[in-house]
Amino acid sequence: MVVSTTIDKYFYAFVNVNDDDNIQITSSDYRTFYRHNPNKAMLWDGPLALPRAILHHFGLRHGVSMFLASEIPPGTGLGSSSAVAVTIIKAISTACGLSLSRQKIAELACYIEIDKLGKPIGKQDQYAAAFGGLNVFAFTEEGVSVESLKVTPEVVQRLQENILLFFTGAARDSAQILSSQKRSTEKDEPQVIEALHAVREMAVEVKHCLEKGDLCCYGELLDLNWQNKKRFAPGITNSFIDECYALALEKGAIGGKVTGAGGGGFLMLYCEAPHRERVTEALEERGLHRMDFHFDTAGARVLMNAGLRLPNSRWETLRPQPLVVSGQTLAV
Repeated sequence: MVVSTTIDKYFYAFVNVNDDDNIQITSSDYRTFYRHNPNKAMLWDGPLALPRAILHHFGLRHGVSMFLASEIPPGTGLGSSSAVAVTIIKAISTACGLSLSRQKIAELACYIEIDKLGKPIGKQDQYAAAFGGLNVFAFTEEGVSVESLKVTPEVVQRLQENILLFFTGAARDSAQILSSQKRSTEKDEPQVIEALHAVREMAVEVKHCLEKGDLCCYGELLDLNWQNKKRFAPGITNSFIDECYALALEKGAIGGKVTGAGGGGFLMLYCEAPHRERVTEALEERGLHRMDFHFDTAGARVLMNAGLRLPNSRWETLRPQPLVVSGQTLAV
């Protein structure tokens, strides 16, 4: 079980249909380019594996040009890879004339990342990016349930103002940390299992705190969450992160955590108004950079559609037609 919200930092997919015999993908974040020959099988290994796996799933082999760009650096713990999956699926399915529900888009993104690509990740990021907003996601053997939090606009505004995001200046590959955590879980290592259960129970408490408007309680739970999260696997924290976190608490923050798998990326803090500037100044002196943001509730959506359609698993068009889709990243 997790409580999460999406923020106004987006991943964009620009899809263009043409009469070329190949598929081309350009990524501004990774500064890389891929061109697919339709006479060869579409494989999903190496650079740009995720968009290639999605194109393979939809049976596309020619006549598509795709440009990908993100407002957030990859590997910074804000759910960017799953926002990529959700955004591209939203774009391609729309172009195919399919009207997939948010649930279906999230399920397909999970399938592509976890089953097809074999990533050692969970499902919370895909669901957050697909649905948007402040939600509780519960994961069971029967499936995933989605519940929108019953929080007043005033509480949402205070929560948005009091959550601070600081970029530590370090991106990381989460696979090593998550693979270690997965192995420990499969081996039923007591320390990891106990910490996972504790974090799950905290999600229930966080839900109650937010719905009651008790944000100080939420901040305290963040700190407790972080102490347990550090038990999941080696590499989740380091001496620099620990020093910055301790400094933030000393200057008035109530609690916080490193977003995503850990090891770098963004340090998220809960800090009320009287202490925000003092915390910001102290961490920026240590080389961290605060990123302003706002909550966003829309989820992945089409920004512009010039009428793309893909009947019978083939791109058919009289002239080039653009499609632009954005998907959110998540913070909490």
